[in-house]
Amino acid sequence: MRLIRRRVAPVKLLQSFPADMHPVLQRVYAARNTAADQLVPSLAQMIPVGALAGATAAAMRLADARVRQERVLILGDFDTDGATATALCISCLRAMGFADVVYLVPNRIEFGYGLSPAIVDEAAKLRPDLIVTVDNGISSIDGVERAKQQGIDVIVTDHHLPGLKLPDAVAIVNPNLADEPFPSKCLSGVGVAFYVLAALGRLLADRGLIGRGQSRSIVADGLDLVALGTVADLVRLDYNNRIHVTEGLARMRSGRTRPGIRALFTVAGRNIRDARANDLGYAIAPRLNAAGRLTDMSLGIDCLLAQSDAEALQLAKRLDALNIERRQLQAQMEAKARDFVASATRNLVDSGEDDRHDAYCLFDANWHEGVVGLVASRIKDQVHRPVVAFAPADQGGLLKGSARSIEGIHIRDVIDAIAARHPDLVNKFGGYAMAAGMTIDGERLDTFRQAFVAEVRQHTDALTGPDLIWTDGELAAAELNLDLAEELRRGGPWGQGFPEPLFENVLEVVDHRVLKDAHLKLRVSHPDGKGLTEAIIFNQTQFPDGFDGSLLKLVYRLDVNEYRNRRTAQLVVEHMQSA
Repeated sequence: MRLIRRRVAPVKLLQSFPADMHPVLQRVYAARNTAADQLVPSLAQMIPVGALAGATAAAMRLADARVRQERVLILGDFDTDGATATALCISCLRAMGFADVVYLVPNRIEFGYGLSPAIVDEAAKLRPDLIVTVDNGISSIDGVERAKQQGIDVIVTDHHLPGLKLPDAVAIVNPNLADEPFPSKCLSGVGVAFYVLAALGRLLADRGLIGRGQSRSIVADGLDLVALGTVADLVRLDYNNRIHVTEGLARMRSGRTRPGIRALFTVAGRNIRDARANDLGYAIAPRLNAAGRLTDMSLGIDCLLAQSDAEALQLAKRLDALNIERRQLQAQMEAKARDFVASATRNLVDSGEDDRHDAYCLFDANWHEGVVGLVASRIKDQVHRPVVAFAPADQGGLLKGSARSIEGIHIRDVIDAIAARHPDLVNKFGGYAMAAGMTIDGERLDTFRQAFVAEVRQHTDALTGPDLIWTDGELAAAELNLDLAEELRRGGPWGQGFPEPLFENVLEVVDHRVLKDAHLKLRVSHPDGKGLTEAIIFNQTQFPDGFDGSLLKLVYRLDVNEYRNRRTAQLVVEHMQSA
């Protein structure tokens, strides 16, 4: 593993920061090329609502639906982004005076992803006049056509990359359309829905149907959902998204959030008064996603829409139980996947070749299709290679797969190339740079495996380059303190494309012990310091082999540890290697 320190931007940028800002935070911001006027994200600096061109046509059709008292059906997705987008649309439309709003989310196992003809037939049983897709729909050519045949209008709101052909919907809202002038291409599904609802609120106010202040308040009240879905979907936290997340987190901390989010913080054991992006990504989203992975995301949406704390807590406890079940299932599947990788590696070494394959295609007949994406992600992190994991689908000998990739290999493009070279191999697929999903015939798994490895091999630069960890350099002994840890917490929101600071130091490991049978607790000493600093390695119970020396290079996040109402600085170790 090679460590690379981020370059700090020109001195001119550093000089633009407030003089009282901690020098380490200045260094971190400068390395991320953050302008001085972007240090405190504010809604006033958000990309204007009118900049998303497709939102106007969608708002006009929705406004007509309100006047006509039509039934509007929100067609969601089974992940947290889709769940938050669905809940946002339901709550905002009802608050804006829509009398008849319902939702439907495809069950992952029964219907699969998106507005398929089958889910349109299911939706038709609810007799909607208008379907609004959220976080899906851009590739639903056949689904939109089926809806038209049944006299149902469709508005598509999505953020996934479009194909060569677009659905024939009454409006399409997607920042990634070829002719869309919106300057940010990083909106999540709930972010796109937010812009549509903001445009709708403005239009209804212009028509005198609701007050202008009321329309702004209704939409702003949904920023807690926007923050949650944005962080959960791992979209790039460009400045516009950081504004949404900052405002949403501020609402959570101040108590201006919905009962469902409060309840999810409670069952996760997190303090909502100190809510951070990490809480959303690692504690709240997994509990919502567990419903979509194992049963039905309706449970998660109902939790987000709950009107009372008691109702929300009851639903959140069910989500928490599902998440425990998901973790257990994932652990079993990961163990099997690691055995497969270890066996494949031994075969390579025995044959005198490299110690790892160029790509991995994994399958087990007992795996759950709702969890294969998590397994692919974990194995990808282990082997630093693109990985696709398959599980049996319910119907007709099909396999459903989920792929995860590494920097430099656009996995959707890889699957697209396979589909072009082998027209009958991939039944359907979708995704983006780092993740993709697909369905294939089970009897063609070996053919797909060969095609997948062959296509990945075209990207030799990404495969032959060293595994990299980017850091923000060293911290002095005097900087390993609570004050800086607190400032770094406040300096976010950190996330995809705006990474939380990672530091590197050669430190002496004084001692270590296992904490709660799950984590490794260390005490370390800085060569230039006198005291000891606490450190932790999560989800690891044994000190790694080959690291018996007391001096080690640790890569870590400087964070705050809270225990029995006492706050101390703690290093969260992400990587260690010989000094």
